[in-house]
Amino acid sequence: MAKPSKCISVAEARALQSNWTATRAADIQKVQGINDTRDFTFSVNDLQEFLDYVQQESSKQGIANPGIRIYFGAYGEASGGKATVFLAATDGTDGDSGNNYDIDPLNTITGGIPPNIY
Repeated sequence: MAKPSKCISVAEARALQSNWTATRAADIQKVQGINDTRDFTFSVNDLQEFLDYVQQESSKQGIANPGIRIYFGAYGEASGGKATVFLAATDGTDGDSGNNYDIDPLNTITGGIPPNIY
């Protein structure tokens, strides 16, 4: 299999992470009072299972080319108030595609504390 055309270089990824940290991490720590999670790990198997589920359920609904949207979230105070992300199915692949609320989102509770630097 060839490398996907939309991959970026490690250097570009490091620059993106560095920019995010430099422009947001200190403010979040100041407001929240915690060094919050900013990296999240999904297993390849969990991702593949979710993608297969989205494809299957979307096909049943007549959606030929579904997308996946990644949302930031935060747990409540009982769970430490840490950040998380969840993946939600969409009914298309452009930025204006609607969320497909008939397919349950995927969430992970595996985040780096302290945050992992890319």
